[in-house]
Amino acid sequence: MNRKASAVWQGGLKDGRGTVSTESGALSQLAYSFRTRFENEKGTNPEELIGAAHAGCFSMALSAQLGEAGLTPERIETTVTVTLEKGADGFAVTAVDLDVSAKVSGADEAKFQAAANKAKAGCPISKLLNAKITMRARLNT
Repeated sequence: MNRKASAVWQGGLKDGRGTVSTESGALSQLAYSFRTRFENEKGTNPEELIGAAHAGCFSMALSAQLGEAGLTPERIETTVTVTLEKGADGFAVTAVDLDVSAKVSGADEAKFQAAANKAKAGCPISKLLNAKITMRARLNT
């Protein structure tokens, strides 16, 4: 299985602008720039897109792990914080924090935490990232 995305950048680093698109069309020429990435101007950036990908991947992985435990989640809500820091050799994603809240009828805390930890370790996007990944998982009753 292959999935494709593309980016076009025009101009210098600080005064240029770019767009990102996905093969599916879910993103089509979505604008990004130095200011949207490093100065919090409204718009997207690569780290935000990685966070969205990780949130979606983790939520699906948690659903799968709960299913293997005989549980069906009513709702899984995952927020991902991606930390980008400048080091001596340039910028790097240094940490990713998963904040997940789930409503799962019939689940006990131990089963839920076991499923969440398996999902964190097994999610393909988690495996892709070379950063410390932390998680706070809450079972809503």
